[in-house]
Amino acid sequence: MTTLRLGTRASALAVTQSEHIAARLRAETGASVELVTISTEGDRSTAPLASLGGQGVFVAALREALVRGDVDLAVHSLKDLPTTPDPRLVVAAIPRREDPRDVLVARDGLTLGELPQGARIGTGSPRRQAQLNALGLGVEVVGIRGNVDTRIGKVLSGECDGVLLARAGLVRLGRADEATEVIDPLQMLPAPGQGALACECRVDDVATTRLLAQLDDSDTRAAVTAERSLLATLEAGCSAPVGALAEIAVGDDGDELWLRAVVGDVSGSPTIRLSASGLPEEAAAVGERLAVEMLAEGADALVAVAAS
Repeated sequence: MTTLRLGTRASALAVTQSEHIAARLRAETGASVELVTISTEGDRSTAPLASLGGQGVFVAALREALVRGDVDLAVHSLKDLPTTPDPRLVVAAIPRREDPRDVLVARDGLTLGELPQGARIGTGSPRRQAQLNALGLGVEVVGIRGNVDTRIGKVLSGECDGVLLARAGLVRLGRADEATEVIDPLQMLPAPGQGALACECRVDDVATTRLLAQLDDSDTRAAVTAERSLLATLEAGCSAPVGALAEIAVGDDGDELWLRAVVGDVSGSPTIRLSASGLPEEAAAVGERLAVEMLAEGADALVAVAAS
């Protein structure tokens, strides 16, 4: 049997995510899989993501390795994928999503509401910064980058009173109990696609596409399709202050898709929050429609400021 070469970033979280997909492929399809680590621009640089161009800095090297044939598939954090498709490649599977919410890891087991005025909260995300400042808690946002250990280390060293992270990453690393608060999406909407993984292969590789398709989760695909359609219509990159979360719920006439979104300024004001609903099979249209409504409320100006 031919061994599938799975391309992954070398970080502990990326390798853990990729090992999870490899294990599922081995168990559910009988495939032989080996991991191939690849260095990306986002991993090599310590500069803010926005200064690197934001979108694609964690996935471009993986995608080029796929196209060259160095690997047969790649596993990405879906939120890192540009919304513009690469015609050479196909996202053949989006497995069931992990918890998409953000968490706080703070000193002394504190929650956001318990942190004192002037507390230093670390995040490299304009989306988190905008929503945190909109809460009016009087905390200071400190720009940070790095892996989970590096970020949590800033709390342990006293450099920050707390840091904001994605819960999905902590869960996958077996470190969910280090979070001192899971933040309600009513306070902080996650990044579009947060908590979901994308399994990508060459568009002409029919055999690998079929194998990966067995891991696809239709509800997750519908939800993230709506979120990413909104992001694309707003013409906002993954580093823009945009949050979105779609969920599938049982309605009177069957499944319904509910999408909530926020576009803000990093200062916390102004902020635009709207929602929309529709059928799961109309996910892309729901995201586009909500984005058009947000643009009519002035979201384009907020996105433009963030990009400048």
